[in-house]
Amino acid sequence: MKIAIQGVLGSFHHQVAQQYFGENIEVFGYNTFEEVAKSVGNEVVDVAVMAIENSIAGAILPNYDIIDRYELYITDEYYLPISHNLMALPGQQLSDITEARSHPMALLQCKNFFASHPSINPIDDVDTAYVAKIISEQKIKGLGAVASIKAAEFYGLELLAEDIQTVKNNFTRFIILQKEKPISMASPTKASLKITIKNQKGGLAKLLTVLSDNDLDLTKIQSIPVMSKPWEYSFFVDTLISDVEQFNRAMELIASDFGSVKIFGTYQSRK
Repeated sequence: MKIAIQGVLGSFHHQVAQQYFGENIEVFGYNTFEEVAKSVGNEVVDVAVMAIENSIAGAILPNYDIIDRYELYITDEYYLPISHNLMALPGQQLSDITEARSHPMALLQCKNFFASHPSINPIDDVDTAYVAKIISEQKIKGLGAVASIKAAEFYGLELLAEDIQTVKNNFTRFIILQKEKPISMASPTKASLKITIKNQKGGLAKLLTVLSDNDLDLTKIQSIPVMSKPWEYSFFVDTLISDVEQFNRAMELIASDFGSVKIFGTYQSRK
């Protein structure tokens, strides 16, 4: 199976791909989430693993838009406990490190560590494991990477500080994406949606009422403006499903009364 991920081997995306699909896979690493989605849309790969939100840093909102634009489907989700670690070339001390690079989301999750180590300057980079790879290949001293223990092992780096994330109970939610619409499962317990409501008074309140009345428990709601229609908004929604018939009824009510609905996927909640 061909799997697209954002980042390089040793990254958290790579870790999820192996844990979810097993070792017998071919992994294609891309620099951006846009390239990941395009590879699925163009059928270069079979599926993709994509981070969508973190328990500390929140949702990666642009990824919802990417899924929408490439018309991809969510087939499942996966929660990975995240441990960030500062690593460097072997033989160095923490006092030798003047700069640490990583994905901006990873650095955001380690704000307290860098606040207590002001001599280390955190710098945004494209990926966690990519920085580890560059340090290893180019033998760069004085530079640290914030990445997983797997990345340190993969690229032969030494851990200088472990579990540096501010909140120790730190999880990232990943989603599994594919191009073809999956066969609907009989009893899904979660759905990811895009709901666009008309520009009318009380539209959002009406939407929330319909969802609540049909026993749909929202786990995520994010709004973005509809660029082609001033003052209209789309909402990316994740909701738990307790009754499939109620879920379908809610979707019909929204579509017929005050908005439109696009279902990215119905699947099993893993949390």
